[in-house]
Amino acid sequence: MSADLDELVLSLAQRARAAALVLANAPRTKKDLALSKLADLIDASAATLLEANARDLAGPEAQAVSAAARDRLTLNVGRIQHLAASVREVVVLPDPVGEVLEETRRPNGLLIRKVRVPIGVIAIIYEARPNVTIDCAILCLKSGNASILRGGKESFHTNTALAALITQALVAAGLPADAVQLVPTTDRAALNSLLKLDSYIHCVIPRGGESLIRFVAQNSTIPVIKHYKGVCFVYVDRAADLAMAEAITLNAKVQRPSACNAAEQLLVHRDVAAKFLPSVARALAAKQVQLRTDAATAAILAPAQIATTPATTEDYATEFLDYVIAVRVVDSLEAAIGTINRDSSNHSDAIVTADEAAARRFLAEVDSATVYWNASTRFTDGYEFGYGAEIGISTDRLHARGPMGLRELCIYKFLIEGTGQVRS
Repeated sequence: MSADLDELVLSLAQRARAAALVLANAPRTKKDLALSKLADLIDASAATLLEANARDLAGPEAQAVSAAARDRLTLNVGRIQHLAASVREVVVLPDPVGEVLEETRRPNGLLIRKVRVPIGVIAIIYEARPNVTIDCAILCLKSGNASILRGGKESFHTNTALAALITQALVAAGLPADAVQLVPTTDRAALNSLLKLDSYIHCVIPRGGESLIRFVAQNSTIPVIKHYKGVCFVYVDRAADLAMAEAITLNAKVQRPSACNAAEQLLVHRDVAAKFLPSVARALAAKQVQLRTDAATAAILAPAQIATTPATTEDYATEFLDYVIAVRVVDSLEAAIGTINRDSSNHSDAIVTADEAAARRFLAEVDSATVYWNASTRFTDGYEFGYGAEIGISTDRLHARGPMGLRELCIYKFLIEGTGQVRS
């Protein structure tokens, strides 16, 4: 069976490489036609997609996951409409392929152009979230990359139904059907095989829990773009508008707590803690959010009879992905910046303040992929950034950082034109 799986995965990779060479030179009109067709198919196939999703939700894998993970797995009419809308948004985005990044004429007459080109074949390994199937497929397609998608067993039926629509759209536009392929098994051995095919696959992007990402990074012979976790902070400064701070904190924590850009940590300047904390704690508690606090926070909230749990050291660097937030009081802006740079995952962190100097310092000194002033961390998202979708949110420091859209799925090559020059 292992040999059969190896052959299956090798065939996927070989066909993806062949498709990538065609797709890299496909005109924008064909790529956009495929995307438009896909959006229409998603709209027309809502009943089929919901049926497939219901099969997944009824399966033992989905039954065993947390409520937050189940929410990520679930499709509904609104989410299907959002999927179609995200595809149409990518259609109207500029095609990055062929963009001239630099052009120079050397003294010897050589014309050197640095031009944006696709990476090639990208494998995306992900869990639970069926929207990733669409997001990754459309961004890879628009940027001229072939993609191999390997979703989790929790969403296998939904992913299979979505992949079938993608194949229909590719064929209808005259593009290679192998430009987007779903690994047709959830067997872990297939993943192990896939991660060794560096002759055909040029990049691996894992999306999911930290254990999955570490497994991929440790077992892959292919370069990996990682997003380990989202330990995101909101810092309420001494000069904050407290009503704004409360609204931002609530949105960042409860609008979708299962998302990687949800706030997991709240820091409050000591000068406003006594006034701000009781109000925000009541608002969070009304949303069923558990508070894990330091001693200073607990002392402030005790007279208000607001339930808290003493935080552990681990809580201060945890991605809860649930209705839980860790709260600390800090003495200064410097302490807040130091705490975030030490304990965050360098994903998304925010300051709420009316002090522009403090905000500018926070923006400059917090070493994270996305840093906010007076806005919720929940905006770290390809759709919200105008990318139409995202392939992932990179917390790496090489090639791409933050939400990865079309340009981040390209590299470049040099095109040199001469008139017979030889090197002396």
